This record gives sequence, C-alpha cells and structure tokens, in this order.
Amino acid sequence: MSSKQLNYLTISKSGQHEIVIKKSRFICSLARTKTVEEAQIFIEQVSKKYHDATHNTYAYTLGLNDNQVKASDNGEPSGTAGIPELKALQLMKLKDVTAVVTRYFGGIKLGAGGLIRAYSNSVTEAAQNIGVVKCVMQQLIEFTIPYNRLDEVNHYLNENKILIDNQIYTTDVTIQIFLDLDQITQVKEDLINLLSGKVDFKKIDQRFNEIPVTNLNGSFANPVDG
Repeated sequence: MSSKQLNYLTISKSGQHEIVIKKSRFICSLARTKTVEEAQIFIEQVSKKYHDATHNTYAYTLGLNDNQVKASDNGEPSGTAGIPELKALQLMKLKDVTAVVTRYFGGIKLGAGGLIRAYSNSVTEAAQNIGVVKCVMQQLIEFTIPYNRLDEVNHYLNENKILIDNQIYTTDVTIQIFLDLDQITQVKEDLINLLSGKVDFKKIDQRFNEIPVTNLNGSFANPVDG
C-alpha cells in the first residue's frame, strides 16, 4: 500500500447545506459514494426530489487517486457549475464524494464568474457545515500485561493519544490498540522499554478508522476567492 493510500479525507456523513446569492437558492447535497453506480443513484434521487428546480448540477470524485471523476452543468453555461464543484472537492482533497448542487433561480443573473463562485462555494460551505473526517489505515495490535502495570500503560497510551479498542480482564489484562502503520515500530519499542521487555505483540487486522478534522479553516481555503 502506497503512502498516499494510508489516509484520505472525506465527508463525515451525507447531508445538505443551502446558501442564497442574489435571491437564487443553491442547495448542495453531499454523499459518500464508492462506485459510479452509487453516485448515479444519489444524483437521480436528488434530481427527483428537486425536480422543479432550475438546475440540478453535479460532480463526483471516486477512488483514492481520483480514479473516476465526472461533472455536469445541467443547462448552466458550460464550465460554470459542474467543473467548479469538482475543483472544490479536489482542492479540499475529499475522496469518494458526490455533490449535487440544486439551483432555484431568483431572477437576478450572476454572470459566469458569479456562477463559478456560487457553485464552488456551495460545495465548500456544505462540506465545512457537514464535517470532514480523516480516514486513516490502522493496525489493530494486541498485547497482555499484568494488572500492576495497567496504570502506567494507560498513561502512556493516553499521553500519546493512542486509540484503545478494548481491554479484556482475566488473570492478566489484554489490551487492543489501533496504531497508524508508520507508528507501530516506535510504539512497540516504547512499550517494551516501559515494561522492561516483558510483552508480546499480536497483529489482528487492519482497517480505516475515521478521525474528525476539527480545524477545517486551516485544512483548506475557499476554492474561489471573492
């Protein structure tokens, strides 16, 4: 697995967010989608829900390396809707996301530049409002310690913000923790030193765990300046 595939950003859940620009309503619907079929189903669902809208434009990016992308202006001037939405998703480095931006025309024309800003900002604000998570590939590690070492091990794990998945209490304590792949060696060394070498590690499985991204403003800027 390449380093680029060890973690990626996506939205925390499906959701919607609306902005109003010069009386036009822009409703951005976002969904996590893994396949073209899932993206198309979502696009159709939103378009059906807002069948009376002036436009239902969309963009999606699928795969950790943007393997499949598509954008549609749905009747807006060419390049003013779908592509700005796609660029917004890509600038935020979001993966496996489909965006559908519904527009109800308010009677005031925005011009090409205004439309580009409106559609791109609609996607950016929706992602910020719904929330973004970092999906990190982690290894589940299991090790067993005596009860009298539990407090110092828990202190180490908490200090280093290591996710404890489970603690099993029998004659000893079996602890299961999730580690980023690039931190396994260091944490093992730390625990061996802490426990004076009296520890055996067992790898269980790997999976992507989701970590909320709290500093969104620092993570990505607005894709289009005013």
